[in-house]
Amino acid sequence: MRRTIGRLLNLAGAYVTFEGAFAMLFLASRDVHETLATQQNKGFPGHSLSKVIRYKHYTVTHEIEDGIERVTYRPHEPKHETPIVMQHGMWHGAWCWERWQRILAEQGWTSYAHSLPGHALSPAQRPIPFCTLDYYLSFLKREVDRCERKPILMGHSMGGALTQWYLKYVDDALPAAVLVGPWVFDATFGTLLDLKLDDLPNIVLESALAWSAAPWVRTPERAANVLISPNAAVTPEELHARLGPESALVLIQHNPPFWTPPERVRCPVLLVAGALDTVCPPKHMKRTAQHYGAEMIVDAGSAHNLMMDGDFEGTALSIDAWLTAQNIP
Repeated sequence: MRRTIGRLLNLAGAYVTFEGAFAMLFLASRDVHETLATQQNKGFPGHSLSKVIRYKHYTVTHEIEDGIERVTYRPHEPKHETPIVMQHGMWHGAWCWERWQRILAEQGWTSYAHSLPGHALSPAQRPIPFCTLDYYLSFLKREVDRCERKPILMGHSMGGALTQWYLKYVDDALPAAVLVGPWVFDATFGTLLDLKLDDLPNIVLESALAWSAAPWVRTPERAANVLISPNAAVTPEELHARLGPESALVLIQHNPPFWTPPERVRCPVLLVAGALDTVCPPKHMKRTAQHYGAEMIVDAGSAHNLMMDGDFEGTALSIDAWLTAQNIP
């Protein structure tokens, strides 16, 4: 029996080693510029969903166009010509921005939130385990390019990483960038090592074996542990029900040698952090803000999902005040 168990453990170790080596080779083969120069969207052309609801102060358009879900909040009395493009993070979709979209629309901002392929109502266009940051970046660039004028770019968590990738590889002369609980500027591995989860070894092993980040949020309890605090506007069960699958490759790709941050960016940057965030904790957010010369707002009662946790309304209004102070038209 011991010999059998030993062989099984050796096989498992060999499999994980082979899988890790394959992942590194796969990521090393990625060329960000080539990805951006190639049409990545293979979604079904045209609209498969188009729904418009008019409220007192704004109109909401929910659509799926060319395979990409998009939610637009357009105020009836806009105060700004510049729109906001919102990029969600791992496991999430356009839905995660709905509270902030409503609040910002009431302040006169038009905003566009989209779901990456394989997230929320955007159908997967390739197997999720093979999705990479440069692949996701191509869809973010497409959303920005749709805007009539350069937008403000707002990204949460992995979306904050994609915002940093956009500033490096596409354009850093945007009106502004808002990083919401973003991945730290230099490497994700440092923050992962700081996580204090009782079942962290099991989660890492499950992710390695499945080549998937789904184990991090497999249950409502796990999802709550990494994403929200007891102060959240949603329950662990409500949040977990809306989360989807995610690639583990993205966590690896935001590290050297695959990623190095830009030394400087031209646009003003705001970083929004949660004091209770264990995924992207304040000490790493301070380092990231310092690197980009960003101003920083901290929500004392929020964990990672600041758009639905702590004083999410006050935080949204603080973002509005900061954007307004930038004299963005």
